[in-house]
Amino acid sequence: MKDFLVNLLGRENVLHESAALAPYRDDYCEADASDPALVAFVTTTEQVQAIVREAARLKKPLTPRVAGTNVGGLALAPAGGVILDFTRMNRIHEVNDTDMYAVIEPGVTQQQLKDCLKERGGSLTLGYSLAPPHTSILANALLGGLTNRSLKYGDQSQWISGLEVVMADGTLVRTGGWALQGVAPYGQVPFPALTGLFVGWAGTTGLCTKMAFQLWPQHKFNRRLFVLTYSPRGTFEAVRRLVRREFCDDIGGLSWPSAKMMLGVKHPHPEPAPGEPTFILYVDLTADIEEEMALKERMLNDVLASVRRMEERIEEPLDIHMLLKVNPAMSPFAEFPTDLEFLTNHGGGGLSWVGTYGPLSKFEAGIEAGTKIMVRHGFAPMIVTRPMRGGHYGVLRFVEIFDKQNAAEVERVKVVNHELLNMCTELGFVMYKTPSWAFEVLKPRIDPGMLGLMRTVKDALDPHGIMNPGKLGL
Repeated sequence: MKDFLVNLLGRENVLHESAALAPYRDDYCEADASDPALVAFVTTTEQVQAIVREAARLKKPLTPRVAGTNVGGLALAPAGGVILDFTRMNRIHEVNDTDMYAVIEPGVTQQQLKDCLKERGGSLTLGYSLAPPHTSILANALLGGLTNRSLKYGDQSQWISGLEVVMADGTLVRTGGWALQGVAPYGQVPFPALTGLFVGWAGTTGLCTKMAFQLWPQHKFNRRLFVLTYSPRGTFEAVRRLVRREFCDDIGGLSWPSAKMMLGVKHPHPEPAPGEPTFILYVDLTADIEEEMALKERMLNDVLASVRRMEERIEEPLDIHMLLKVNPAMSPFAEFPTDLEFLTNHGGGGLSWVGTYGPLSKFEAGIEAGTKIMVRHGFAPMIVTRPMRGGHYGVLRFVEIFDKQNAAEVERVKVVNHELLNMCTELGFVMYKTPSWAFEVLKPRIDPGMLGLMRTVKDALDPHGIMNPGKLGL
């Protein structure tokens, strides 16, 4: 395989020495490291097709990778496998201002597309995940990741208008509006929703080389407000009331230990001190005229006042720019995309989470149970929440940072994550960006018909088992 890749891509685009392969052995999380045999930098769809055909002939496993910021081991190759690095396949093929979509390759980053849209006049924007600016938009979308526009529009997989995919035999497939030649990728309907064959599959059914992706209007006025709350009940009653009013662009919630870490406290005590807040909510409001913004601010204050009448303590909203004057450490939340360095650059190198989607009605129960589990294992309860898709579901995520060089600490992360996953599942939450270990835990609870159908699809689309094998327990 090495000689084939060198002849196809050039020697400078194929890594094979151990020192060069070292960064590809692991990611942020507690997953066991694995040694790939080769890393190949691809730049065109034709190159991907040729590599897939050769890999199929040799039965050689292929694993797609972009930024390496995944926290579930989904971009780690099996020992001796080949990693296809898509970072240099980073062209923005089209931005349609009228129909509000972009066509991008896997290596296009959040910051890259943001800069492109700004250069075009800034009439459109995209949603940003809380991952660093250099992460891949396409990868986040294929894994059903969230963004700061998910309250209105759901997870990013729901924004995909069409995909270009290299199948396991090297053939090319286009889904959505692209399925009809000459048609712009306006959306997936009314064709059969075959885009779903590649969404949530962690690269096990095909390698996506282009994505048509929905963009959203950029409004003239934007405000990010922070609200301190003092109980889970008050916090999420406010969230549930706000989503019903439909005037917020985004609502996010961080547990107080998360906020303290962002403010520079490296090791906050697992339990809050008397009088400390429980959560900090941030609320995004947008408008095109000042009167519209003033009305939305009044509506926000009305909702918060209604929760205070339940004898819940909730502070008045604070503008991000006011907070920056008091504490510049809040700057990561001033503008997205952002790099939350207290998570990604804390010295120990380890970052993991159990991130789930589930019903807003169960948030208080999940937070209470998850906090007890994390405190019992010596972790400060870093919790991230967000309502999604108009409040029909939401994100409940428990986060740990740790020292990857400390074997005992790595094992402690594995134990706490198993307990958190079981707790969340019992409450009706489902883990997203599901790592293989979690899928194995969930397998006995998955509908047998669904599991059988997944295996049928995997076997049909990847008969030689070369597409990111071992992921999703398939």
